Amino acid sequence: MLRLFVGDDWAEDHHDVEVMDTAGRRLAKARVPEGVAGMARLHAILGGLVDDADEVEVLVGIETDRGPWVGALVAAGYTVLAVNPLQAARFRDRLGVSGAKSDAGDAHVLADMVRTHSHELRPVAGDSARAEAVKVVARAHKTMIWDRTRHTQRLRHALRDYFPAALAAFDDLDAADTLELLAKAPTPAAAARLTIPQISAALKRARRRNVADKATAIAAALRSEQLGQPEVVAQAYAASVQALLAVLTVLNTQIKTLQGQVEAHFGQHPAAEIIASQPGLGQVLGARVLAEFGDDPDRYRSAKARKNYAGTSPITRASGKKKVALARFVHNDRLIDALTTQAQSALMWSRGARDYYDRQRARGVGHYAALRQLANRLVGILHGCLKTGTLYNETTAWPDPAQQSAA
Repeated sequence: MLRLFVGDDWAEDHHDVEVMDTAGRRLAKARVPEGVAGMARLHAILGGLVDDADEVEVLVGIETDRGPWVGALVAAGYTVLAVNPLQAARFRDRLGVSGAKSDAGDAHVLADMVRTHSHELRPVAGDSARAEAVKVVARAHKTMIWDRTRHTQRLRHALRDYFPAALAAFDDLDAADTLELLAKAPTPAAAARLTIPQISAALKRARRRNVADKATAIAAALRSEQLGQPEVVAQAYAASVQALLAVLTVLNTQIKTLQGQVEAHFGQHPAAEIIASQPGLGQVLGARVLAEFGDDPDRYRSAKARKNYAGTSPITRASGKKKVALARFVHNDRLIDALTTQAQSALMWSRGARDYYDRQRARGVGHYAALRQLANRLVGILHGCLKTGTLYNETTAWPDPAQQSAA
């Protein structure tokens, strides 16, 4: 069967493509527009190179694994290989040392990579539409949480510069009662005039406990003597803070709305029950894990392959008599964040996970390294459950070490 190798360097509005044969000869190159017209042009280019479309295999290398363009390539029957941009950059250095770079040159690099290393590149996962839907809402939800954290830090820095009493009064700067009270009194002078009933009303609307004691403590902190800024400067800071408060208020509302969407989409997925049965994984965290792993049953050939993709397994550097195991620093940030959070939570919900973590700590392993090892073990357990279609079982997942030794 004839094989054609396509390098696709994509941009927002166009694609530079190059087609090679098995000998590395350039058969065609072109710049095609994004969208339906560009896809039709690409099909026409490939169709013009063969007599029988049924007797050709087309392998496409592209530096992304999602989007309608990639979906159209897969639907056309092409084998789409997702190339990490770091891999492409390293391969480009092998072909030349001048440092020259262009879109057409990148398409050439991708085509040559696919021609020579297709057996080592990762095909785009064949995830289901339900898994893709989970990914969309889970990623949007997490992105908004990260945005809220960034805006909260900006608010903290601003308050520290002109209103330190607010930092003493409020523990959670993105909480509903804090946002309400700061919006009502954004300057030290206005905050000092807040009454106990006003503060108590905001706490009640936020469903806080021990309202009377908390209101008294907040009022005292807001009226305490602190270093400050001239009034005109304080008013300028207040204007910027009110803008941050408005953004945080909207983010809180949309995060809550999106959380409902995450739970709804995750609950409709066939693997939801198995994933949610894992220790430390609830509806939201489980949705993030599903979103980043995907649900292609053939994507991970073994638990080791899943662990390597997750970035929880170590890498080994060996030279001569020296051999060291190091943490992976190139990984899916969203996935490693979810798995680390799961491991931290599993310490409270799984006796086996707790014992495993404690054994690592007893060996002198640091907290984060032990947590990463626990996350690695949990990924293996999840892989086994998904492959066998069984729910998590504490006894099976963490057999007694004494019984294992006897066996």
